[in-house]
Amino acid sequence: MERKTIDLDQGWNFMLTGINKLKRILEGGEEQFSSEEYMMLYTTIYNMCTQKPPNDYSQQLYEKYREAFEGYIQATVLPSIREKHDEFMLMEVVKRWTNHKIMVRWLSRFFHYLDRYFIARRSLPPLHDVGLLCFRDLVYQEVFGKARDAMVVLIDKEREGEQIDRALLKNVLGIFVEIGMGQMDHYEQDFEQVMLEDTGSYYSRKASTWIVEDSCPDYMLKAEECLKKERDRVSHYLHSSSESKLVEKVQHELLVVYANQLLEKEHSGCRALLSDDKVEDLSRMYRLYHKITKGLEPVATVFKQHITADGTVLVQQAEEAASNQTANGGLQEQVLIRKIIELHDKYMTYVNDCFQNHTLFHKAMKEAFEIFCNKTVAGSSSAELLATFCDNILKKGGSEKLSDEAIEETLEKVVKLLAYISDKDLFAEFYRKKLARRLLFDRSANDDHERSILTKLKQQCGGQFTSKMEGMVTDLTLARENQTSFEQYLSDNSNANPGIDLSVTVLTTGFWPSYKSSDLNLPAEMVRGVEVFKEFYDQKSKHRKLTWIYSLGSCHLTGKFDPKPIELIVSTYQAALLLLFNTSDRLSYSEIMAQLNLTHDDVVRLLHSLSCAKYKILIKEPNTKSVTPTDSFEFNHKFTDRMRRIKIPLPVVDERKKVVEDVDKDRRYAIDAAIVRIMKSRKVLGHQQLVSECVEQLSRMFKPDIKAIKKRMEDLITRDYLERDKENPNVFRYLA
Repeated sequence: MERKTIDLDQGWNFMLTGINKLKRILEGGEEQFSSEEYMMLYTTIYNMCTQKPPNDYSQQLYEKYREAFEGYIQATVLPSIREKHDEFMLMEVVKRWTNHKIMVRWLSRFFHYLDRYFIARRSLPPLHDVGLLCFRDLVYQEVFGKARDAMVVLIDKEREGEQIDRALLKNVLGIFVEIGMGQMDHYEQDFEQVMLEDTGSYYSRKASTWIVEDSCPDYMLKAEECLKKERDRVSHYLHSSSESKLVEKVQHELLVVYANQLLEKEHSGCRALLSDDKVEDLSRMYRLYHKITKGLEPVATVFKQHITADGTVLVQQAEEAASNQTANGGLQEQVLIRKIIELHDKYMTYVNDCFQNHTLFHKAMKEAFEIFCNKTVAGSSSAELLATFCDNILKKGGSEKLSDEAIEETLEKVVKLLAYISDKDLFAEFYRKKLARRLLFDRSANDDHERSILTKLKQQCGGQFTSKMEGMVTDLTLARENQTSFEQYLSDNSNANPGIDLSVTVLTTGFWPSYKSSDLNLPAEMVRGVEVFKEFYDQKSKHRKLTWIYSLGSCHLTGKFDPKPIELIVSTYQAALLLLFNTSDRLSYSEIMAQLNLTHDDVVRLLHSLSCAKYKILIKEPNTKSVTPTDSFEFNHKFTDRMRRIKIPLPVVDERKKVVEDVDKDRRYAIDAAIVRIMKSRKVLGHQQLVSECVEQLSRMFKPDIKAIKKRMEDLITRDYLERDKENPNVFRYLA
């Protein structure tokens, strides 16, 4: 049976009944479509599109679909919006947009057959898009400016603390997003740009008042609160893509524009916060500025300047105290190291807690400590002070009375301080000298602590830094075993009797500092002991040569004085001198010098310690305070002391000069080695580049002097390691 043809007017009139019902439904005056009504409307369109030409009305229906929207918008929607203002206008726009989307949904279902074939074949915009475009071109284009301005006013009201209808704003902004149909350009250009400009103006006005009236902490509190509220605004009604732009705008007006004024505020700026330990405010400053590009740089600069000033004051105080109390034996310098450690702890807490371990603040702290940690105090370099501080902690009876845990913790901190000291090689040499004294004179309080700090130093400065020191500690362990073997040897060989109690410490030359070994004429009592030990040692190791260093030895002698016998603890040199008086009651200076075979300086030191110092074991003629070659000496039989055992010290020799000389010599070798190493790999190199590479290689241990490097380069040229290029004297060549 053939289907009856529907003409355009007849079919469209039927469709209009459905469209008009839809309008009434939208205005809230009618029930929804029944499924029969929906099917009749859909079928009508289907039939009109599938009739044979010229009765296929697809094109005409596609146009009428648009006209249906345009008519409704012109007749109903626009008039209802135009008569309302501000919030009421916004509400009407939201209502009309919601209705419009319902209308699009229903009509595009009625006309669905067009979408399936006609539109697809002709590549036309789909029905849904046509419906939305009608609203965009006729309604949105007319009202978006007023809507945007109304929303900006509401947002500013909310910023001032008024309650506003956030849901309404969210719905209106939803239109700005949806109308873009997948693109954000309408939201960004028609709303966001103006909103951001207004935000900038709003906070610019606020900031200009606050920066004058408020302290730095109060200002930061307000800024933090504003940023929190703006983020809150985004989560409630602005599109999420606005957050970063909005925050950046607020940060710029509140924090970037006034950064310098805020940080440098008198009595409350960054310096004041650091001075007054305002941890919470400093943490807030970090939170606010770390999200801003380069925002933390001025904070880090102030941090560095503040630490430098604090540290420099400590150094000046120590310098003044040292010059006022010369008799205090370097105690002020030790107090300085303790104070610098405390300062380091304090600011490290800031870096970790307030500044979240940020590298910029680690760098600021490092640079600040490098400035004042490399100053000299009372003629002592920081390298020496640090080595002495360690010595005080590690030796028996040191001035630092600490528990094992506290010692470990302090050593850890000392090693951290060492990182800031440029002359690490100087520290190593001073430390080695003091370690040697602790080990050789049994002054070390605890072997575990000695090993522990060496492990820490090794981690900080590398294996080469501690290899000699580790060798020294090992030597002492071996020496104890050696002594046990020697004692066993003596008990096994009755004819090997040294006649005295003898303890010998055998050291490895390369590990220990260089000591002066002189050809002291030993007393007969001691000679026998040396020979016995040599016989024992030769059995163990024939290939090793023993060099006796008497300057490090000590002896226990019994002085038979008339009041009572007293045990004297003296150096080997002092013992050798005193034993001369077993056979002579009186000796002249020149006789003593000849019999001992020592230099004038050594003899003067020995005689001074025994006749002019605290304990006068010898009586000097004439009785003056200094020793001269014309003096004569005799044993003081009447000497007495309330103690039964006394130690007679030798005058202290200032080792500083010797250490500095040794280090300078080592540095020359290190520079030579660095230059040769660089040139060997590069073959040809310019003067400037060679110097800078040399500095880079050596700066882990010390800051090389440029003049010293140039001097070593000249020396290497004369020794045929390098040559200057014949055409360019600023270029060097390596000679293999």
